[in-house]
Amino acid sequence: MAGIITTSHERSLAYGLCPESRQDFGTIARNDLALLIEKNKMLHTHALPAMETLYQQIINTHNMVLLTDADGVILHSLGDADFLEKANRVALQPGAAWSEECRGTNAIGTAIAEKSAALVHADQHYMHANHFLTCSAAPITDHHGNVVGVLDVSGDQRSYHKHTMALVRMSALMIENQLFSAAFEDAITLHFHTRPEFIGTLMEGIASFTPGGRFLSANRNGLFQLGLSYAALQTHTFNSLFGLPVSALFDHYRTAAPSLLDLCMHNGVRVSGRAQLRLASSRFQHVLAAPQDGEPAPRPAAPASPMHAANAARKLSGLRYLRTGDPQLELVIDKVTRVLGKDIPIMIMGETGTGKELLAQAIHNDSPRAQGPFIPVNCASIPETLIESELFGYEDGAFTGARKKGAVGRILQANGGTLFLDEIGDMPYSLQARLLRVLQERMVTPLGSSKSIPVNVEVICATNHNLRERIANGLFREDLYYRLNGLVVKLPPLRERTDLETVVKKIIAIESGSTRYTLAPEMLELFRCHKWPGNFRQLTNLLRTAIVMAGDEYEISQRHMPDDFLDDIAAAGPCGESLQGAGEHGGLLPAGGARLEDVEHSLIQKTLATHGGNVSATARALGVSRNTIYRKMPHLK
Repeated sequence: MAGIITTSHERSLAYGLCPESRQDFGTIARNDLALLIEKNKMLHTHALPAMETLYQQIINTHNMVLLTDADGVILHSLGDADFLEKANRVALQPGAAWSEECRGTNAIGTAIAEKSAALVHADQHYMHANHFLTCSAAPITDHHGNVVGVLDVSGDQRSYHKHTMALVRMSALMIENQLFSAAFEDAITLHFHTRPEFIGTLMEGIASFTPGGRFLSANRNGLFQLGLSYAALQTHTFNSLFGLPVSALFDHYRTAAPSLLDLCMHNGVRVSGRAQLRLASSRFQHVLAAPQDGEPAPRPAAPASPMHAANAARKLSGLRYLRTGDPQLELVIDKVTRVLGKDIPIMIMGETGTGKELLAQAIHNDSPRAQGPFIPVNCASIPETLIESELFGYEDGAFTGARKKGAVGRILQANGGTLFLDEIGDMPYSLQARLLRVLQERMVTPLGSSKSIPVNVEVICATNHNLRERIANGLFREDLYYRLNGLVVKLPPLRERTDLETVVKKIIAIESGSTRYTLAPEMLELFRCHKWPGNFRQLTNLLRTAIVMAGDEYEISQRHMPDDFLDDIAAAGPCGESLQGAGEHGGLLPAGGARLEDVEHSLIQKTLATHGGNVSATARALGVSRNTIYRKMPHLK
């Protein structure tokens, strides 16, 4: 990393920047920012969930999460309020440019210049005004390998943590995989790895092919496993790379319960794989594309109507699959089941991360509208300047920067299906009257148009706000509230649910692609004590990281947990002693009325003695970081 910093400083000098000079802290105009977000819509849409998940991992650590475009202009940010004030002093905020040409050596600009992850800490920043920062950034690339944006975590240099860069890299890879999947919707997409348990994780390779088997592209891990350049792969097919004709692939997926594919790559390495046949129904039945490299034409699949496809989707994600034994959730499912198809609006209440969109999707899949589209809209994540055009659509020339031929809004996209308005409490007040009119008249008028279009949608809303309070404060329309307030259900937070063990097993199976990983009993007890402020989103991300850290160890224990989670457990009190049960010390130590601090100090001292005072060896044995040991035992510094 030192070499990258030196090279970056040389570039900064060549740009004519002076380290002591006062920076230009200007940002682009609000309208220009809105247009820039629209230009980077795909990146923005797929990055926001990953940013929220990443922020939940670093919340209350004097840090912020940033997303930029390919030129280093910040598109979106999430951060702790106390740090945002400091960040704004150097324009670390949406609309500001952080390329090396503008700011000298900094993680965002340097990641773009080097096309690789960059950590820039304290005085490694070229500009003196930025020395208070520590920044970890990773570029986000498209399926051609071009940098399309940067994900960055910036914070007070005193809050530096070595694990931050790993979290940023993982989150950037998650966004890349989402962008890759979105780029190839009418294709055969193979998820593969030499170890079957890694299929479905961030380590899997992903490669997409035409319905006839011609290679289209592969993600970063896919290119690495295939061992060929992108240019070389353009001459290959599914058969030449994996030793299986496309016709045999289709035959495999006609079975009732297809197993993982056993494939032999072109280089002789055997891999396991799972294919997604995301093809238009007609092409799925007949595969019109010509076979490649002499492959026999795939035989037509058994006739599959849209109704059949819809039914298959419903079987995989209906309400009954949400039943995990929790009585509160059972009551919610029973209530929504009774109103299916009755044209009664449903409002889902609940804290962030409790699975509101998952429930909405399941409601749609079990409803008479399951054949129609399910269109989710997060009213809090779309900039206020764009949400009107996003919802209602617009005509050609409706505003500066509008696409030629206009755009269909989300409401019309949901015609015949379900419109899910997430975080409805954050919808701008000025748009609430328009939405109410659409719901009452069942007509949509796109921006710049004089024509109204009939629309038939079922509406499901979700919020973590108390809407009655927002009505009292003049932030939400009372008439809209009563129009949406049909059946109100509340999802319980994770800390109140009785099915934690079942939920953990399900998440582990999904994230690892197998059931080989298990959670140590003492960890399950700690999980039951934790407050889970991020609910299922936090739990899922924690387990996903733990699976990666566990590797060949198939029992997830305390040493596989990130430090911030262990610190939260320690701060929670006697129910969660973060150092008890760590490393070689077996199960949780009984509290016995002792103060938590005394138990921790005793355990650290005994482990230090066992390892001859070696702090690094003690930290490894206890499954915590060296910083944790020094914080608990300040006299060792």
